[in-house]
Amino acid sequence: MLKWVIDRTVALLALILLTPVLGMIAIAICIKMGWPPWFTQPRPGKNGQIFTFYKFRTMTNQLDGNGQLLPDEQRLTPFGQFIRKTSLDELPQLWNVLLGHMSLVGPRPLIVEYLDRYTPEQNRRHEVLPGITGLAQINGRNAISWESKFEMDVWYIDHWSLWLDCKILALTVWKVLKRDGINQEGFATSEEFMGTLDP
Repeated sequence: MLKWVIDRTVALLALILLTPVLGMIAIAICIKMGWPPWFTQPRPGKNGQIFTFYKFRTMTNQLDGNGQLLPDEQRLTPFGQFIRKTSLDELPQLWNVLLGHMSLVGPRPLIVEYLDRYTPEQNRRHEVLPGITGLAQINGRNAISWESKFEMDVWYIDHWSLWLDCKILALTVWKVLKRDGINQEGFATSEEFMGTLDP
C-alpha cells in the first residue's frame, strides 16, 4: 500500500512540474516527425492484464514499397536518438503510473507477443506491476541478454523493499546521465526475444 501511495504521489507531482517540458518535447516531435507525438501500444502488466502503454515517439512512420514499416534503424531520427538517450521518451509513462497500470520501479513491460515465449520462471515477472525503471535497467539495460534481464526481474520480486526501490531510482538517474546501455550492439534497441529453452 505504501508503494502504491508513493508511486501515485510522485507521478502526480512529476506530471505537474514537468508539464512545460512535456509540452515542449511534444511540440518538437510534431515539428520533426509529425502527429501524434506519442507512441501507444498494448503491453501486459500485473497478472498479464493488458493496458495501453505510453511513450514519446522516436521514429517516423515511413513505409517501404509494400506498405510495411521500414526497419527501426531507418526510422529512428537524430532527434529521436537524443530523447531516447536522455530517456525523455519514457516520461509519458508517469501517466501509466498515475492510472495504476505501472509502478515507478518494477520489471519493464514488454510486448504482448512475448507472453507465450516465457518460461514459467520468467513469467513470474508479471506478479507485480511493471515499472518505468527496474533492476535490469541499472545493470545493463538493452546491452545485456534477455535471460539476464528476466533473472533480475524475478530477483527483484523476491527481494523487494522500499529501500531497494529508492536505490534503483537513484542509480537510474546516474545511468541516464551516463547514457549507458541504450541499445544492443547492432540494433536500434535490442534484438527480438524468441524464447528460452526451459531446462
